[in-house]
Amino acid sequence: MTNVNLTPTGPPETVLLPEPADALAALAHALDAPVEQRRDMVSDVVGRWPTFLDAWARLGELARDDVEAYACFRVGYHRGLDRLRQSGWRGSGYVRWRHEQNRGFLRALDGLRASADAIGEAPEAARCAEFLAQLDPEWNRRNA
Repeated sequence: MTNVNLTPTGPPETVLLPEPADALAALAHALDAPVEQRRDMVSDVVGRWPTFLDAWARLGELARDDVEAYACFRVGYHRGLDRLRQSGWRGSGYVRWRHEQNRGFLRALDGLRASADAIGEAPEAARCAEFLAQLDPEWNRRNA
């Protein structure tokens, strides 16, 4: 099912389909775990639901170093592009933070921006920042 809304005032807006309820519950449980268990538990969620964008983003946030973070965020970003295309996105239009279902993708993209910057890949960080602004003109890094 395509979920692209045409607006009379601008580009189309894509809203991803929600994640399964059991995946959301498993991620919430993992994020509430004691800090020493959290990364492994989130990794288990990613292993069970490998297309779960917010799980990839959260795993990137829990990474042991900048390179591991970059890898997790990049997977979340590419999985997100796949999910966006499946939802009718054709390479342009809005993907806004205000829609809960889009937050995993945007969080992964912002994490990719930050981790690219951390490993000295400034052009990639700049591309990610520009893409975030195009996807959601109201984007604010404090959102993530």
